[in-house]
Amino acid sequence: MSLLNRLKQREPLLAVMVVALVLLVGLRAPVFLSPRSLANLLTDSTLLVMLALTQMLVIVTRGIDLSVASILALAGMVAAMLAAAFPALPLLVIMLAASVTGLVLGLLNGWLIGYLALPPIVVTLGTMSVYRGLVFVLSGGAWVSAHQMPKEFIAFPLQTLLGLPHLVWICLLVLLAMAYVAGHTRFGRDLFAIGNAPHCAAYIGIPSARRLFWTYGLSGLVAGLCGYLWVARYAVAYTEIAYGFEFTVIAACVIGGISIAGGVGSVLGATLGALFLSVIGNALPVLQVSPFWQSALTGSVILIAVLLNARGNRQRSRQILPLHHISTRSAA
Repeated sequence: MSLLNRLKQREPLLAVMVVALVLLVGLRAPVFLSPRSLANLLTDSTLLVMLALTQMLVIVTRGIDLSVASILALAGMVAAMLAAAFPALPLLVIMLAASVTGLVLGLLNGWLIGYLALPPIVVTLGTMSVYRGLVFVLSGGAWVSAHQMPKEFIAFPLQTLLGLPHLVWICLLVLLAMAYVAGHTRFGRDLFAIGNAPHCAAYIGIPSARRLFWTYGLSGLVAGLCGYLWVARYAVAYTEIAYGFEFTVIAACVIGGISIAGGVGSVLGATLGALFLSVIGNALPVLQVSPFWQSALTGSVILIAVLLNARGNRQRSRQILPLHHISTRSAA
């Protein structure tokens, strides 16, 4: 494949755009290209990357998980309150509690969507509010601040291993796991099949309800883990933690080429979409641009990405439909 044809594909083009954006910001503000600044950019992007990866699996099934940030907030509050109440509790137990909390909440979404066949946007819009309300009920509206948390609890995400923070290593593990699930397992292949033709999936033996159940559970599991990482990274837990972050996660997926119509998406695309938004989020303060412009710019990028996705879907339809008609006529 020629270089020109490769650049027409979404992932290589998006990778070039991310690098170009970093360099352009660096020309305007050289401090942005310093090793410390780039390291902070990489660390800050990890939570968004992890959430975008599991959201990608949800979206390819023609679903959506609007509750992901609320799950993160509730699991993070559980982790923070456990650490504050039981300082001697091993960190692994706290991380496991946050992850299991997220898993249970995600499986509830999956049961309502998969087994009761309720619309994903309605279910997760409802649970988004319920889970966010539970954060307030659990905490009584109070904050858990840094001086209430054990030092080990706060330090773990940014402690380094082989020169990289634990946050980055965890993100890499999640990235590799999602790449394996999406590209090398029957579970992953079934998700794409469900997204492409949900009504036909059952006829070819795909257990759609079970697949959706565990897909939303996986989304909740990673959100729960990110809940601990978030409160430890920023050393505070409060009722509005990650408020509105679900839209950033969905935006990263759309920018990365994951089709909201289902059946189309890639792990690389979701990762690059998250990195693109992270670069924007880190660059605008360096350039002393108002946060309001960040929202406007992000919204503009999403609209452009949706237009590109729609154009790609039309092109795929023109290529697939004639072949479908030919095979239908041959069978007749």
